[in-house]
Amino acid sequence: MTGRDLKNGRLKANWTQAKAASRFGLTQAYLSMVESGHRPVSSSLANLASKVLDLSPTALPLEYQGGSVNENELQADLGELGYPGFAYLRGKPRRNPAQLLLSALDQSDLDSRLVEALPWLAYAYADMDWNWLVANAKVRDRQNRLGYVVTLAQKLGKRGADSACQEKLATSRSLLERSRLAGEDTLCHDSMTQTERKWLRSHRTRQARHWNLLTDLDVRNLAYASA
Repeated sequence: MTGRDLKNGRLKANWTQAKAASRFGLTQAYLSMVESGHRPVSSSLANLASKVLDLSPTALPLEYQGGSVNENELQADLGELGYPGFAYLRGKPRRNPAQLLLSALDQSDLDSRLVEALPWLAYAYADMDWNWLVANAKVRDRQNRLGYVVTLAQKLGKRGADSACQEKLATSRSLLERSRLAGEDTLCHDSMTQTERKWLRSHRTRQARHWNLLTDLDVRNLAYASA
């Protein structure tokens, strides 16, 4: 979350700076410095502001330590962010979509229903912090996975004719192109057999080949591609 996010949320809520400072337990002078970018938005302030102001989930704190994830929790997070496939889990978002996307892509194996949701996530929240996401994907050698998900998200954007979304996705893809890895990878399905790997080398899409991924996931078979 940036100071500008905080200020925009405050103005949208019709709060004066004095009222917001009081609710956040800050002085008005300090809040003014935060909103102007002269002081950082702490995690505690970001969490509090997200609860009381109508802020985008992309303004939630970004923290990722790596490790395995609970797939039930991942389903809940996607449902809270509005993914139609898990609409029955709809609620107030608790995790930044950029953090959620990285966490999912960092898994060795992931349920196919969750993998299918990732292009939607990148498309629906194209205003997420791509600099943070790309940088952290590179640290974990997940840029090829992210690049392919962005490629599919761009196809969703073309269907929706959302030029602003397309521009943001194109920019993030160009950042990933510069660091594309030559090593073969899967899209969160490392446990696939050698027979499956051999078949996919010959039958994967052109874009999957470009990103050196063994996957048959394509925008045409995304369950909620048009949602």
